[in-house]
Amino acid sequence: MTLRITVDTGSPTAPYEQLRAQIAERARSGALPVGYKLPTVRGLAEDLGLAANTVAKAYKALEADGVIETRGRHGTFVAAAGDAAQRRAATAAAAFAEEARRLGLTREAARGAVDEALRAAYGA
Repeated sequence: MTLRITVDTGSPTAPYEQLRAQIAERARSGALPVGYKLPTVRGLAEDLGLAANTVAKAYKALEADGVIETRGRHGTFVAAAGDAAQRRAATAAAAFAEEARRLGLTREAARGAVDEALRAAYGA
């Protein structure tokens, strides 16, 4: 299995974000299975014609999201991200709910704000 990533230099989306999004999507869809060893930062940077810092930034964001894990000198691997992603989403939702209540929003107004944010993020 090879990691097939493309970066569109003409895109308004930053290269590190394109890289992060593609790896995250492939990991979550199962196209990159749990335990799959990712290329080194330098190796992937060379393959894609990017600066090593760009790839490192994407890897750091993916690790923060629980999509990948670095095992020291052994390398970087796709993590079992479902649980970590679900926990982070639940934590963010709880923080939003508490903030909405503190601001005096009704349950309906808070739901409306969430629905609008989801529409903006996911479209339609």
